[in-house]
Amino acid sequence: MINPQSLFRIFAITTIKLLLALTLSLTLIAAASAQSFDTQERTLTVERVTDGLNKPWSLTFLTGDEWLVTERGGQLRRIVDGVLQPQAIVGTPEVDAKGQGGLLDVVPDPDYAQNGWIYLSFAASDQKLFSRSGTEVVRGRIENNQWVDEQQLFVAKPKQRGGRHFGSRLAFDNDGYLYISLGDRGERDTSQDGQTHAGSVIRLHANGDVPESNPFVGNDDVLNEIYSLGHRNIQGMTYDPQTDTLWTHEHGPQGGDELNSVEAGKNYGWPIITYGVNYGLGTKIGEGSAKEGYEQPATFWDPSIAPSGLALVTSDKYPEWKGNLLVGALKFQLLARLSLEENVVINEERLIEGKFGRIRDIRQGPDGYLYFLTDATNGGLYRIR
Repeated sequence: MINPQSLFRIFAITTIKLLLALTLSLTLIAAASAQSFDTQERTLTVERVTDGLNKPWSLTFLTGDEWLVTERGGQLRRIVDGVLQPQAIVGTPEVDAKGQGGLLDVVPDPDYAQNGWIYLSFAASDQKLFSRSGTEVVRGRIENNQWVDEQQLFVAKPKQRGGRHFGSRLAFDNDGYLYISLGDRGERDTSQDGQTHAGSVIRLHANGDVPESNPFVGNDDVLNEIYSLGHRNIQGMTYDPQTDTLWTHEHGPQGGDELNSVEAGKNYGWPIITYGVNYGLGTKIGEGSAKEGYEQPATFWDPSIAPSGLALVTSDKYPEWKGNLLVGALKFQLLARLSLEENVVINEERLIEGKFGRIRDIRQGPDGYLYFLTDATNGGLYRIR
C-alpha cells in the first residue's frame, strides 16, 4: 500500500511535469505567433493578435479596445480587447461577393465618439437576371451587435458586369469630406469617361451630399461627385493631415502599380498613360508613360507588387519612420516602407517579405502600433512592435 508521502511525491512530480509541458507549449505557441525581423534602423517584432478571419479586407479602430474587421464574404467582425468575437454584426448590407467584390472598407466618422456613425463600402448587385454590380457606400451604427440606422450615401453608376476592380477605400480629410476610391471595373475607357463614376476618386460630405466646391460642379461633361479621374483600381488610400495630402495607390497593368498624391480636378492618365504593359504580351498600352495634361505618379512598381492597404506613420513608436508611408502587397507578401521628402519618394525598404502571406490592409492603431491583415481563408491580424 502506497503511503501518503509517496502519493504526495507522485502528485508533485506529475504536477511539475504538466506545468513544464504547459510552459513549453505556451512558449512554442508564442514563438510561432511572434517573429523578429531587421529593418534599416532597428529590429522589430511581429506578433499575431488573432486569426480565424475569412478573407479579411479592412481594419479600423472604434476605440482603443474595440476594432472592426470586414470579411469580403459580407461579415463585419468585432475584436474586443484583442479577442475576435464569435458572432458577426447582424443586419449589415447584402453584398455581391464574387470575384474581387464583397464587403470592402470600413471607417468610423471623425466624430464617432459623439455620433456613432460607421461607413462601409461594398460591391452590390442590381438583383436582375443577368446581374450587374458596383461599389456602394452606406453609413450606420452598431447597437447590441446589430447594424442600425443605415443611410445610403453613394451608388457608383453605372453598374457593370464582371467581378473586377471595385476599388474601394474610404478616407476623411481635415474638413470632414469623405473620399471614395473606385476602380475601372475592368473596362479601361471608363476611367476617362466623366459620365461614369468608374476609375475615379469621389468626394462627398459625410451625409452623402455633393460639396459645391467639388472641381467639376457645373461641368456638364463630368459628374459632380468626381474629385479626380484616370485611375485604374485604387486599393490603398490615406490622408496626411499635416500636409493636407490625399495619398492613393492603385493596381496597374503589368509593371504599372503606382502611388499618387491626389489633387482636385486632376487626371491620372489611365489608360492613356501608364508605366505598365499588357499582361503576358508585354505590349504597349495607350500613348506611353507621359503626356501633357496627365499627372505623373509619385512612384511606380516594376515588377508589380499588387498593392493593397496604405498607412501613414505618425506614431512615436517608430520615430525613424514618422512621415513614411507603409504599403501592403499581395504579390511578394510584403510591406513596402516609403520615405518621403516634400511628397517625393526618396527611398523604399521592403519588409517581412514572404513571412506572413498576402497582406491586404495596413493601419496605425490608437495605441500607436501598426497592424496588418493577411488575405486568406484563415486570415490573421498582426501587430508590429
